[in-house]
Amino acid sequence: MEEKTSSFFSFKNIFKKIAKFFFYFFVISIASTILLRFVPIFFTPLMAIRFFEQVFSSEKNLKFEKEWISSKSISPHIKNAVICSEDQNFKTHFGFDFEAIEKAIKYNSKHQKIRGASTISQQTAKNVFLWNGRNWIRKSLETYFTILIEIFWTKEKILEVYLNIIEFGDGIYGIEKASQIYFKKSANKLSKNESALLAAILPNPRRWNLHHPTKYILKRKNHILQQMAYNNF
Repeated sequence: MEEKTSSFFSFKNIFKKIAKFFFYFFVISIASTILLRFVPIFFTPLMAIRFFEQVFSSEKNLKFEKEWISSKSISPHIKNAVICSEDQNFKTHFGFDFEAIEKAIKYNSKHQKIRGASTISQQTAKNVFLWNGRNWIRKSLETYFTILIEIFWTKEKILEVYLNIIEFGDGIYGIEKASQIYFKKSANKLSKNESALLAAILPNPRRWNLHHPTKYILKRKNHILQQMAYNNF
């Protein structure tokens, strides 16, 4: 009888600790999401990972280029270019493009190369709060944080954060630094052509170099320009 009672209280204590953990997790995550709607994000987990990769690599130079700017200081051309390139239903979906997900599942079932279907909202949630990876824990957390930013942030805010923290090359973060490095100008002065070229490297910004764009990147740029024209951007 004493053993059963002891076992019951032990289970009850474990349950209380788990419940307490999730309570604090929800409170902190929601509070953080609300706070980050109003303050600039200067550093993310991905930036930390990339920084330590550089520190412990003999082949990479230590480089960290980043400058936060407000949405009104970002050219509408680059906003439209990344929407056309990464997530054409960004303005209408609630964080997830189920049509794109369905197409990606069908494609991946027939091809070895994996095609993703992450929206700008999902990419933003991942880059702000999480780390790279494909395991179910990270994907579950990505889903959770995507819902949070869709609830507590505006679409304009999500796009502002996305363009300020995304990689545009090794050690280059955010549209302002990318504009300065690649085109010697501020992000508010980017042309349609320059914006499309920047958006063209986003699937793998550390692989492709805008100073020497390949035929593939130029083809992507032209396709993005066509999509911008089609969508009246």
